[in-house]
Amino acid sequence: MSETAMPFGHVDAISEKRLWQAVLLTTIQEWMWGPLRRKRQAEEFLFQDQKDFQAVCKSAGMDPDQMRSKLRRLRDRLILNRHSVQVPN
Repeated sequence: MSETAMPFGHVDAISEKRLWQAVLLTTIQEWMWGPLRRKRQAEEFLFQDQKDFQAVCKSAGMDPDQMRSKLRRLRDRLILNRHSVQVPN
C-alpha cells in the first residue's frame, strides 16, 4: 500500500459526508429557486423539522443550530430585499 493511499473506511466517510452536504445544498437551492411546492417543502425541512434536519446536518459535518441560524439570516435578508424593491412608475 502506498503512503498516499487512504483506507476504504476513510474514503467512505468522506463520500458519505459529501453526499449529505449535497442533500443540504440541493434543499437550499430548492428553497430559493425551486417551484412553489418544492420551495414550501424545503422551507419546512430547513426551518421547522427537528429530527431529520439535525441528522442530515450532523451527517454533513455541520452544526445544525449554526446552519439554521445562518439560514434564518439569509431568509431575513431575502425578505428585506423583496420589500425594498421598488416598482418603476
